[in-house]
Amino acid sequence: MTIEITETVTMVRIATGSGWLPVCSSGLVEPGRAVVALLPDGAQAAVFRVRGGALHAIGNVDPFTGAGVLAHGLTGAVDGRPYVASPLLKQRFDLASGRCLDDDAVAVPVYEVVER
Repeated sequence: MTIEITETVTMVRIATGSGWLPVCSSGLVEPGRAVVALLPDGAQAAVFRVRGGALHAIGNVDPFTGAGVLAHGLTGAVDGRPYVASPLLKQRFDLASGRCLDDDAVAVPVYEVVER
């Protein structure tokens, strides 16, 4: 007698030019936290889950310092829009648009992200 156990794992995936890149299982991205993914083009993406459960993915490199640290920043919200504050110089980046809330001339890349 053979017993087969099938477990379905929901994955977080980021859109790339060549399709959807699996990042990690959904349970590893906790509210208020982020995970980092290395993209096929060598860029880094930080995938955040905000307190309401939504996922956002932005570039992980702080454009003010060049350091890959945004995934380590503190998350918050302004007028209902989630952001992450860089752990180095504290500039805030909108998680939906990538725009720096403290300097309109600066932004980080935004990536489409799904759970499936």
